[in-house]
Amino acid sequence: MSAAAAADVFDGRAFARTLSGKPGVYRMLGDEGQVLYVGKARSLRARVESYFARGAQAARIAAMLMQVRRIEVIVTRTEAEALLLEGQLIKALKPRYNIELRDDKSYPWIRLTAADEYPRVAFHRGARSPSDRYFGPYPSASAVRETLNMVHKAFGLRQCEDSVFAHRTRPCLQHQIGRCSAPCVGLVDPHEYADSVRHASLLLEGRSSLLVDELSAEMDAAARALEFERAARLRDRIATLRRVLATQFVQGERGDLDVLACVSRHGKACVESLFFRGGLSLGNRSWFPRFIGEADPAEVLRAFVLQHYASQPAPAELLLSHPIEDQDLVAEVLAARAGRRVALIDKPRGERARWVEMALRTAESALGSEIAAHATVGERRESLRALFGLAEAPARIECYDISHTQGERAVASCVVFGPEGAVKSEYRRFNIDGIAAGDDYAAMRQVLTRRFARLARGESARPDLLLIDGGWGQLRQALEVLGELGVGDLMVVGVAKGPERRPGEETLVLADRRELRPGPDSSALHLIQQVRDEAHRFAIGGHRARRGKARTRSQLEEIAGVGGKRKSALLKAFGGLQGIRAAAVEDLMSVAGIDRALAQRIHDHFHDH
Repeated sequence: MSAAAAADVFDGRAFARTLSGKPGVYRMLGDEGQVLYVGKARSLRARVESYFARGAQAARIAAMLMQVRRIEVIVTRTEAEALLLEGQLIKALKPRYNIELRDDKSYPWIRLTAADEYPRVAFHRGARSPSDRYFGPYPSASAVRETLNMVHKAFGLRQCEDSVFAHRTRPCLQHQIGRCSAPCVGLVDPHEYADSVRHASLLLEGRSSLLVDELSAEMDAAARALEFERAARLRDRIATLRRVLATQFVQGERGDLDVLACVSRHGKACVESLFFRGGLSLGNRSWFPRFIGEADPAEVLRAFVLQHYASQPAPAELLLSHPIEDQDLVAEVLAARAGRRVALIDKPRGERARWVEMALRTAESALGSEIAAHATVGERRESLRALFGLAEAPARIECYDISHTQGERAVASCVVFGPEGAVKSEYRRFNIDGIAAGDDYAAMRQVLTRRFARLARGESARPDLLLIDGGWGQLRQALEVLGELGVGDLMVVGVAKGPERRPGEETLVLADRRELRPGPDSSALHLIQQVRDEAHRFAIGGHRARRGKARTRSQLEEIAGVGGKRKSALLKAFGGLQGIRAAAVEDLMSVAGIDRALAQRIHDHFHDH
């Protein structure tokens, strides 16, 4: 070992002797100060020293210790405080050797606008208002929509935005298909609507038995009072609820709990979560945490629990497939976050044990599918390497596409694929301006100049393969831009559609003007098609959003007397063009700066078109 290398070796045992025996958090850092690992310790001295004691270490830990150049610590008052801080630092710093829950997007909820005279029930994700009620969380958006579909069908609660609701003059399509009682135009008695809101709340709270009993009593009372139409509506509502509850009700359960099971193999893991709220099964979700090397299921499960429930309160009970380290301490931390007791149970009995087994089987199946999918991606990347004669399979692939409608509001997309597939956090859209309408070459030149000027300044990652949607014309624009910016050594390929535009007939155009036609059976072409189609989808989405926004602005700007401030005031007051179009002249006059003459012009504009 050279003197310089010896100087770089970190003496962990000597450092550990300088630490206190108090609880805290330690951060292991590498050559350039990057955080390699964050951990929690009951005793900082003992925990750090254990890493450098003689004896066999797991391959992942041994590889990490070889890169450690220094360790930083934060002393805390309690071990629970250290556990909280550990989770926060892992989420913020994303250390390479920690287990990271990649998809920590907030869960969807059902929102009931309780403060409204006619409350609205709808999908919600994000910050919550204290004046509203929320039910959930649900494992996915589809689970929320399925429940909302049942609620709207059974109870006829409104789902429209306030701006639309306030300016309706006739019932909408939702009323015509039996999914809304049309409170906007007074077709339902306020007391009857309030009863429907209360009944829907009982269902969403999981108090379905009480709800069915109450509806049955109301049906009998209506029949005795000879109100046969109301009795028939209640009968149909009860039948709908019983059909739904038959598929969602969990016998013997009334509380809230999550079932968490983990399986791990071949350097990958799956955590399967089953959700139960108020005795109803809300569905399941599979998670694939990221880590380096191997990790046992208990280790992955602990990391999942700490990171997953950092952004939302845990239910009253968590059923675990494996006991986890610091289980009692983790329960204490989760309880402090939730403001009530949270129990972690790793050896459930009876029916609950069968749920854990079911979650384990589901996790095994999901992990098998994930491993197979990654094997397919690996095979395609290797086929791509061979097709283009590269020394290594490309680790980062970027693809660019342009979308517009007859040249209007062009938007360019950049999508990124890595060894594990799409890297959506790296996707970018570019609004294209200052070019002739429909000039795809100029659009491609503009987006590539904006993107690769940043690369030339050292401000962004370098792609191993650059795909351009189009033939030699688009590819030439890319090559010229890259040459001007001094990054002309990139591998750039144009992807041109075949004469019949059928998948599998694409021509790959190279920088030396050679053309490759791999054919529909090529694994390399399948990967290129996947990346190209994703870029196309992402560009179209951006273009439609920009075009819609522009058309909203332009319709209002066509009206004499409507400038920027009045346009903004109108859109804010009515929630969009639909609300403005539905508004009466008197309603339009309620907006600041709109007199009767201007309100009449606005009304006439939308009703004459």
